[in-house]
Amino acid sequence: MTAGHALVAFATAAGLLTLTPGLDTALVLRTAALEGSRRAMLAGAGICAGCLAWGLAASVGLGALLAASRFGYHALRLLGACYLMLLGAGMLFRARGLSVSGEHAGPGTAAKSSATASGWFVRGFLTNLLNPKVGVFYVTFLPQFVPAGVNVTSFGMLLAAIHATEGMVWFGALTLATRPLASWLGRPRVAATLERVTGLVLLGFGLALVFDKGR
Repeated sequence: MTAGHALVAFATAAGLLTLTPGLDTALVLRTAALEGSRRAMLAGAGICAGCLAWGLAASVGLGALLAASRFGYHALRLLGACYLMLLGAGMLFRARGLSVSGEHAGPGTAAKSSATASGWFVRGFLTNLLNPKVGVFYVTFLPQFVPAGVNVTSFGMLLAAIHATEGMVWFGALTLATRPLASWLGRPRVAATLERVTGLVLLGFGLALVFDKGR
């Protein structure tokens, strides 16, 4: 397999994975709907930065160490689970407040739900970085697309950058899709429902990590 063929094959496979609904999509969609485009894209940028960090770790061998270390895997798994459940519980608490107060929760009230816009970059980054399954995925997925004779670290980072770029394009499309619905999404009942659903999704992913028996 040549380098060109490897890039095309990886871009196709990573693109399909990017479009698959999951935690990242739920987090960005919720942020775009309730807190505006800028914060949604910051969350997306954080998620993609996490991909780059895992790509670097996998390329230099740290990801393989995680995959081989039972203690390291489970420590990161529990830490990630606690973080996701804490984030999800916060959203459920906010949803309850919206239902009680009838507060308009559109992008104009974003400051009430997070201290700073940059905080969403950190949330996206940690959501990705603290998920050991992402690390194991990179360790097992990237090597399949690294042809012989190339610098493994450089080519691995190039593949991670392609994945991150596709992620940003997808997150941008999701963000744009919410703009025509901004007024409807800003209704208290709709906003509370979206907040509650996203909170439950985060709690579900956190619990899945807690009870993961894959290692």
